[in-house]
Amino acid sequence: MEFTKMNGLGNDFIIVAGEHALPANVAELAEKLCNRFFGIGADGLVYILPSDKADFRMRIINSDGSEAEQCGNAIRCVAKYVYDNGLTDKTELTIETLGAGVQPVQLEIDGGQVQRVTVDMGQPILNGLDVPTTIDANPVLGHKVTVDGREFAFTAVSMGNPHCVIYVDDAAGFDLATWGPKLEKHPLFPRKINVEFAKVNTRSQVDMRVWERGAGPTLACGTGACATLVSSVLNGLTDRKATISLAGGDLLIDWNEANNRVYMTGPAAFVFTGKVI
Repeated sequence: MEFTKMNGLGNDFIIVAGEHALPANVAELAEKLCNRFFGIGADGLVYILPSDKADFRMRIINSDGSEAEQCGNAIRCVAKYVYDNGLTDKTELTIETLGAGVQPVQLEIDGGQVQRVTVDMGQPILNGLDVPTTIDANPVLGHKVTVDGREFAFTAVSMGNPHCVIYVDDAAGFDLATWGPKLEKHPLFPRKINVEFAKVNTRSQVDMRVWERGAGPTLACGTGACATLVSSVLNGLTDRKATISLAGGDLLIDWNEANNRVYMTGPAAFVFTGKVI
């Protein structure tokens, strides 16, 4: 199996193209290949597949073998891969995802290669039962959750995958390893949840750190950045367009008021290619 290692702001993936379906042992394969000590090392295993609805289809298997419905950093990597490797000459294309449907993508080209990618991430889902949570409210704002005696207030947002956004005094220094896994698996979240810890600095800039469902702490999360911007607008903390600063770098997120769609702009990068034997 030939592969390409790529990353979006340090959120890294093993990209496999040319297959027509996922292998039967894909969960086991993802756990093995994503292992950073005994495998290639990555946050997820991503397959680029044919689609009858879009130019390409993307499937994402997390490092724990579970499947993600969507991933903003992965979709930028897929877009760069297909253009830079000559699988398309389009600078505007569509990519089918499992949880967010078909998503339009715009490529910024310089020197014959993709430098930045803007993804139409679709409309956020705010109804609590649809995120999903067990909370019958629309939207879910400032809802209290208690784990190990500590209370957090969160906003729930789905960008095709579920998120809860929590505001803290210091996002960069927050103890992800302690609180992330406990919140991810809390009974309020029937399909588990991605957890964002955010610190709003200005109306146009937010620091954010993330515990990703199925992967743990990652350097960036595109859908999480989108969820954080949506949450911050709903809570009156930011404008509808802001920079979300993650451990791996910045993403520009724009929640368009006219069409209610969220647009994410950021880079993607090749790391190396190889072959699994």
